[in-house]
Order: sequence, then structure tokens, then C-alpha cells
Amino acid sequence: MRKFYDVAVIGGGPCGAMAAERLAEMGHSVVLIDPDNRIKPCGGAIPSRALADFAIPDSQIVARANAARIIAPSGRTVDMTIGDIGYVGMVDRATFDPYLRQRAADAGADRLTAKLEAISEGANDALELTLTPTSAEADRAAIHVTARRMIGADGANSAVRRLMFPASRKPPYVFAYHEIVESPEEADPDVFRADRCDVVYDGRISPDFYGWVFPHGGHTSIGTGTAVKGHNIREATAKLKHAAGLADCRVIRREGAPLPLKPMKRWDNDRNILLAGDAAGTVAPSSGEGIYYAMLCGQLSADAMHQSLLTSSGRPLTEARRNFMRAHGRVFLILGIMQTVWYRNDRFREKFVAMCADPDVQRLTWESYLNKKLVRRDPLAHIRVFAKDLAQLFGIPAGQR
Repeated sequence: MRKFYDVAVIGGGPCGAMAAERLAEMGHSVVLIDPDNRIKPCGGAIPSRALADFAIPDSQIVARANAARIIAPSGRTVDMTIGDIGYVGMVDRATFDPYLRQRAADAGADRLTAKLEAISEGANDALELTLTPTSAEADRAAIHVTARRMIGADGANSAVRRLMFPASRKPPYVFAYHEIVESPEEADPDVFRADRCDVVYDGRISPDFYGWVFPHGGHTSIGTGTAVKGHNIREATAKLKHAAGLADCRVIRREGAPLPLKPMKRWDNDRNILLAGDAAGTVAPSSGEGIYYAMLCGQLSADAMHQSLLTSSGRPLTEARRNFMRAHGRVFLILGIMQTVWYRNDRFREKFVAMCADPDVQRLTWESYLNKKLVRRDPLAHIRVFAKDLAQLFGIPAGQR
């Protein structure tokens, strides 16, 4: 293994793995560095568009969800069926992330199972990385790697951001926790279905976010998130398990981690380092969706890094954020407003779930989610949704709308 690279990618999740794969395919020398010692808590949902955009094989899809059930604080439920426009592919991060890292290696990236300890800058802005091996069979002696450029795709608690960026460069986040349990062989379909994602809006589960029960084939992800200190999310998850009839299912693993909910205003240092994925805050507000945006961010970061290397300039690094926000900034803004307005208390959550029963809301939601863009072909539907949204917000009776 060489010691000098064009690019060092820190973090081997969906973002970092996609960036390393793309850069290697472009002919750059790349090292992908990941400790391979933890799995991020994640519902594992990927829209059908992402499966095509990133060539994800069916072998990685552990389940297909064709509907979502939205559950209000009162217990009222609203079923949102996708229909024939697509589906939500479910992946298990325990197998999905290693698969993506192997794809990067197959494309030509070197892999190091190690933890980043320190970064220093040498001549010509070269980056000197000090790493500690983390694989069980490896010698614990420090490894030193030099790279012309670096992508920090190492999560919400990014070591790259902590070591090389001001402390103020940190996106807001919620703390997420989930448990992976064995799915029941038989279950009451009114309580749990293997092809349905349940989303729970209830202040007892989360005072500012939501809880989820997402099927993963033989396993199921049950979890929640919150930014409110003192809220017991393990206890909330236990309540979710009981409500879904999964309280007696064997727990496979438990995971917790911060989940950023707003893209940072700047991702690069204008010279040789670019943050990406969760490290840059590219998780959708309101929904907490991150896999699709992480993989796209990885590709955009690789493209920006490629131009930076070709021109020997740090200026092209800004293009990663600019292109990402051009494509999805409006969606993130709308989702952020939704979270601020509708997640504030149970009275508003109840109104939000009631609004989800509307056919226009359901159709526009699924089309936007599956295609990853705002639906523009039916402006009258948007007007109707806007009017109903205001009516729910201000409590206007149906007959007066």
C-alpha cells in the first residue's frame, strides 16, 4: 500500500464510499479510511430512484415497503399507500456499508481499517494524517499517510471537522437511537406489517422529532430521536416496541448517534479539505432521511475534488455544496419549516397527521420523496394542499374552507 495519495477519504459510510469509488474511477489514487467498528442508527429507507441512480442491486434490499402508516398522539392512524409509482427499498447498514466500501475497493481505492488521530499540513498544502489501526489482527503502531486533498465523510461527530475547522462549524442535530430486533414470523397486520413503515408523531416518543418502526425483512429497526436533553429515548423505544407487538422479539443490536438536520453554510476550507455527508449536515429536516443525500453528496464531493486536483486550486471545492443546495436546498428549507411548525407539540402533531389523510398530500409526498424533487406538474394540487395546510394550522372547519 502506498503512503502518498491524491485524496484521503475519511469515513466509509454511504457518502465516503461513493466519493472514493467515483474518484478511483476518475483515475485518482485514493485511500478510504474507516474504523469499521460501529453502525449508525438508521431506519434504512432508500427511495426507488436512489437504487437506480447508484446502481444498488436487489441483493442489498432486505425489504420493500409499499406504504407508510402515520400515527398521531391520540392513536389515530393514517395509511399512505405508494401505489404503482415506486417503492421504498430497505437496507441494513450492517451489510450495506461494507458492500459500498468493497465497491470502492473494486474501483481501485485502497482501504485502511483505522481511526484518524491527527492532521497536520506540510509543504504545498499536503496533508499529513496520523492513524491508529482498529482491526483486531492489526499491529497498533501508528500509520502515517500523506494526501494532496481530503474528504471528511466521518459522520456528525466528524474528527476532520473537529481537527481542521472552527468549533462554530457544527450543524444542529438530534440524537437518534434504535434497536434492531428479529421480525416476528406472524403478526397482527393492524399492528405490524413487513411491507409498511410506521412513523409515530407523539410527544411521549419524541417531543421534537418522531419514532419509527421500519421492517428489514428478517429484522426490524425501531427507534426515535430528539434534541431535548433529558428525554429518555431508550424508554421511548421500549414503548414503540410494545405498541408494535415487538416487545418480546430478540434484540440483535442497539445503536445511537447524533443526526444533523441542517447543511452547514460552508463545507470546505478553500484549500484542501472538504466535508461531506453527515459531517456537512446533509440529512433532511423533518424526515431525517440521509442515505440518498449522503450518496449524492459523495458523488458531488468527488466531482469537486476532481476539479480541484486538475486545477491545483481549492476554489472548485465550493461547487460540492453549491450543486447540492441547488438541487435540494428548497426541499430542505420546506422540510425545516414543516418540522418547526408541526412538531412543536401534540396538538399540532395531531393536525399534521390529519392533513396526511388528504389524497393530494399523499400523492405529492410520495412523488416528491421517490423522485427526490418537488412535483411541479400539478400546480392546482399544490394550491389545494397549501389551503388545507393553512386550514389545519388555524383550525378552520371544513365547511368554511
